[in-house]
Amino acid sequence: MGTLWSALGPVAEAVANRPRVYADANVPAGLVGFMRETLGWDVLFVMEQPDLRRARDDEHFRLARQLRRTLVTLDRDYLDDRRFPPASSAGVLVIASPNRRAFESLLARLDAGLFRAVGVPLPLEGRKLHAHSDWTS
Repeated sequence: MGTLWSALGPVAEAVANRPRVYADANVPAGLVGFMRETLGWDVLFVMEQPDLRRARDDEHFRLARQLRRTLVTLDRDYLDDRRFPPASSAGVLVIASPNRRAFESLLARLDAGLFRAVGVPLPLEGRKLHAHSDWTS
């Protein structure tokens, strides 16, 4: 029996040129739709996975790494490096903004200035970024 990654590897390879993210339960569904439809990101949204909806932060952090996806969240708890060591992650992006329009603008800037510009599938691997609506690349 293979691992989850060995089973999903071919699927991940098919979308390798798109940012792959793991959106936790704190990310509003409207922003997930924006990431998918407008930005073209490959988003695993935990609210669409019944077995993940109520998972603890530690489990989301572990799964994002296992699935080789950047964890995207509004939850500032992930900024705790003792609990969530950056070196043990596929990248953590904690976003903050005052409203949906500002969130969408921030995500578009992150897409252009980070995910697309760097040219690697996991631009934050081993790192964290706390991006606010006034973030610039």
